[in-house]
Amino acid sequence: MYEQNEQRQERAKLRPRQALVGYIDSEPRLTYGQSGVPRLYARVGVEHFRRDGEDSFVKTGTTFHDMVLFRKTAEEASQKFQQDDRFVAQGYVREFTDQNGNEREEFVATKIGHDMMWTPYTVDRAPQQEAPQREAPGLDRSQAFERDDRPAQQREPAVMSH
Repeated sequence: MYEQNEQRQERAKLRPRQALVGYIDSEPRLTYGQSGVPRLYARVGVEHFRRDGEDSFVKTGTTFHDMVLFRKTAEEASQKFQQDDRFVAQGYVREFTDQNGNEREEFVATKIGHDMMWTPYTVDRAPQQEAPQREAPGLDRSQAFERDDRPAQQREPAVMSH
């Protein structure tokens, strides 16, 4: 029992991910790999700052990096992002050797959105179309949460004897 609880707690731990906050420096390019997988590439800029006093910052420079997205995320981002857009992305850094034998790295974004501090937008809160309900085959759950007209069971008090 203790071991199961420990495994459950292990699964519940927060797993921090890497994030990248910046702007798109080049026009994003959507391409398709040999297997047909969509890939979006963009050169991105990340501005760096240092604290100057209690409530101000001084820009110390900008670094530039390669960012890629794959599959559905790539296709969606290709329609919603353009050069100079500010973004917040979650993902990981992938190191690789390019065609010329140079060691390189790129940020593989698994999630991306516009940076709300720089991009004005409105949120559509209209009801969305519901996804189709799925059930296990052969199970009738149509009455699973309907009230039962039977009286509640009465429990007899436990009697301890010596």
